[in-house]
Amino acid sequence: MCATPIHTKNLTLVPNTFDDVRKLIDGMGAHERAQVSPDWLALVHAATADHWTLGYTLMHRTTEAVVGTCGFKGPPSADRTVEIAYGIAADHQRRGYATEAAEALVTYAFSSGEVRVVRAHTFSDGNASTRVLEKCGFQRIGEVVHPEDGLVVRWERESGVAT
Repeated sequence: MCATPIHTKNLTLVPNTFDDVRKLIDGMGAHERAQVSPDWLALVHAATADHWTLGYTLMHRTTEAVVGTCGFKGPPSADRTVEIAYGIAADHQRRGYATEAAEALVTYAFSSGEVRVVRAHTFSDGNASTRVLEKCGFQRIGEVVHPEDGLVVRWERESGVAT
């Protein structure tokens, strides 16, 4: 497990532990839990998760306030692809934190030597997440039907492609 925090200009991505994630899941309401991947929950409950699954808590480097979460949706696939996800608390949005977190995840993934493509999905075009992905050098691939989320827009960034 990656026990080393990742530092960006404004954030520290603090690796979550099994206990952190289990507490987060236990604290979720039914609506929140319904939006969480069943496959991811199975990994966590089976205690087979690692740094590709447990994610990070986003802490502001100066204030140490928790501003959100981010992570990978699982380990690299056979074709060396990982998917990222991120969320910023409402009172900390519009400050560039999602962009910093997404770029940190991309950098980590490519530096691992295990990843060739980083993928992300959004529910529509023209939203805040779309702008984050564009700033991070992702290319819009097109609409796909995701097995858990339904119709989404797929974004990808290949290793070696400069932003």
